[in-house]
Amino acid sequence: MKRGPADPREAAKRAALNALRRARRKADRSGVDLSEWEGDFLGSVETRIQTYGRAFGDPEKGAPGQAFSALQQRKLKEIAAKASGKPESSRPRRRFGFRARSQRAPTGGDDSD
Repeated sequence: MKRGPADPREAAKRAALNALRRARRKADRSGVDLSEWEGDFLGSVETRIQTYGRAFGDPEKGAPGQAFSALQQRKLKEIAAKASGKPESSRPRRRFGFRARSQRAPTGGDDSD
């Protein structure tokens, strides 16, 4: 018996739910206490994925066929890193983008004497 093509949305939904459960299970097993916010985050995201198939409403915040937005994926990775016992210095941090031109050093193209 041949199976038809897998539905990518269902696959993304299953993968997202498994990732959430893995992060929560890893935190429980390692004895790491998640903050109240992190526990609420995991619970609310899991509920939204089960209900709607994705955890964000605005299609511009995530790729089509994905269950998490980019920021939700980043936060889930941070929670998983915390649960695995990685020191805070090796966890991903928010990186700042380009500086404003007024804050940059002069480039030397200046004709002043």
